[in-house]
Amino acid sequence: MSERIRILDYDPWLEPYERDLRARENHFRHVSRHLVAQHGSLKDFASGHLYFGVHETPEGWYYREWAPSAHELYLMGDFNGWNRCSHPLHRCGQGAWEIFLPREQYESSFVHGSCIKVHVVSGGNSRDRIPLYIRRVHQYPGTPNFAGQLWFPKEKFTWTDSNFRVDRAKPVLIYESHVGMAQDREGLGTYLEFADIILPRIAKAGYTTVQLMAIQEHPYYGSFGYHVSNFFAASSRFGAPEDLKYLINKAHSVGLAVLLDIVHSHAVKNINEGINEFDGTVYQFFHEGPKGEHPAWDSKLFNYENMGVCHFLLSNVRFWLEEYHFDGFRFDGVTSMLYHHHGLGHAFDHYGKYFSMDTDTDAVLYLQMANTVAREVRPDVLTIAEDMSGMPGMCVPISEGGIGFDYRLAMGVPDFWIKTLKAQRDEDWNMRTMWHELTTRRPHEKNIGYAESHDQALVGDKTIAFWLMDAAMYWHMQSNDRNLNVERGIALHKMIRLATLGLAGEGYLNFMGNEFGHPEWIDFPREGNGWSYKYARRQWHLADNPQLKFKFLADFDQQMLDMAVSKNVPLACDFQQIWMCEERKLLVFRKAGLIFAFNFHPSNSVVDFEFFLEEEGEYRIVLDSDASELGGNGRVDHSVTYHSIRRPGTPTWPPFAMRIYLPCRSALVFEPIEKKPS
Repeated sequence: MSERIRILDYDPWLEPYERDLRARENHFRHVSRHLVAQHGSLKDFASGHLYFGVHETPEGWYYREWAPSAHELYLMGDFNGWNRCSHPLHRCGQGAWEIFLPREQYESSFVHGSCIKVHVVSGGNSRDRIPLYIRRVHQYPGTPNFAGQLWFPKEKFTWTDSNFRVDRAKPVLIYESHVGMAQDREGLGTYLEFADIILPRIAKAGYTTVQLMAIQEHPYYGSFGYHVSNFFAASSRFGAPEDLKYLINKAHSVGLAVLLDIVHSHAVKNINEGINEFDGTVYQFFHEGPKGEHPAWDSKLFNYENMGVCHFLLSNVRFWLEEYHFDGFRFDGVTSMLYHHHGLGHAFDHYGKYFSMDTDTDAVLYLQMANTVAREVRPDVLTIAEDMSGMPGMCVPISEGGIGFDYRLAMGVPDFWIKTLKAQRDEDWNMRTMWHELTTRRPHEKNIGYAESHDQALVGDKTIAFWLMDAAMYWHMQSNDRNLNVERGIALHKMIRLATLGLAGEGYLNFMGNEFGHPEWIDFPREGNGWSYKYARRQWHLADNPQLKFKFLADFDQQMLDMAVSKNVPLACDFQQIWMCEERKLLVFRKAGLIFAFNFHPSNSVVDFEFFLEEEGEYRIVLDSDASELGGNGRVDHSVTYHSIRRPGTPTWPPFAMRIYLPCRSALVFEPIEKKPS
């Protein structure tokens, strides 16, 4: 009899689906054993980038391509005057093609910075295409035209991060970032600017991890990087490959891990710039017909049943870890991958929804293999799934019946906060609903909690700061300007973030600028706004100006994260509800040995608020959202020592009680005072 799958011990509600879980486990075991028998390991299988593409040797250059259904291939470029027939590739078997350029013949023409394409003839069609494994893409200035670019810099980048490892003992506090819009000026930011100007900000603010969006090359800037065209090319918009390596190397030097927002859920439709119909067929990479079209994203969908596709994508996983020293990935669009319906219009309100005919078992297998390859390359790698469906086992090891991610994004949390701000008066906020939304998650699976991400900052939506303060942000953010809308907004902004960090996950995420309530939405240059960069930037000067209230939110965020790291708050699994009162909008809980007390009521402060504890002790305040230096009213005396004392009438349980003053719209965090040995 087969050994019991451990995930069933974590979640007994999965018992009726043991057969499905075993099928998932067996599918992975069968395919991976076959690939390991052929290649030695899944890591060795994921080595397409080491063979395909352009590779320099002392004797010259090899160019190899994967085009199984093509009839003819020809290399063309600056080196041969863009001649479409002078340099044919020959078949090597298994869909591979190859050409060798001797150094003595091409040393002066096949050079660094020059451009190339491959002319593909198939089924009566012939097209000029960008090579699949190209490492850099060049856009001709002032045109929408792209080409592959040879990249053989004389000076190789020197890494100095050999000792860097992801510190698993530290909470994962993620600063979600976009290099191009990270600058204050109206324009396009660069890798070097981000490294030298933004990374120090992130480190000082207390974050432990940077997540970079829009790195894989994409033809349309406004896609936020989610319509990828060239999977092995770092976007040339922001600088040279060495500049991105400099950024990551510098991040490591200041103790920051760097994650790539990797897009393996879909690809841009574009034929001229992307991989669609590369060998003349749709089915080289994608499903044919409607199954290969994402109805909401206007993009192509991979066929994960095709091992050639898995070889390409798994090689991409290995490539970014080895070539650029990324420390892990946030996998985009996982829900879309998992289900044939892509999660559109479906409520996941029953366990059967996860194990039905709607589930793409080949996509599940691909994600398991991607996690395995990543760990074989980097044992300390971090992987995060963007999945809103709640697929059981997403963050359970494959050996225990799971898919193998470290974390999933707690995507319901920002939805909860935005829905609350949109639909409810402050007086109607429900503490039980808040507790449920922030604490409910799959057993033994870790979440990244967040109040908002880039999704809420895009034009057409609103950030939490905008929902709270709206137009008042433009006129009443001076430090000496008393405005009720702004005061309410600042108070709740801090409380929402603290509650999210304390309860919503074992990690935390923030999109750059949202920590200080950035007042503008994100709108990339496009025809509709005159190709303006006005809203494709972050106005850091607002947070740096001591005369403005934005600094209060930034300072609170830093204090909150300092506390989170020093007390290991997100990683602690011991959160315990202590007190909840709907009428007075009070919520008190304990986590990581700390006591978190919230008063969400808009006007009622509570004097001598008493709640019960299990042990006697002394406590002091370590964080006060209402502190005057953080833009609050300074209503609590921080010099006071708080005592939990025995309640009369023992053996009442809990036997001890503590009394505090908890002002309206404020939160306090207390830590126990360790008694010195006598």
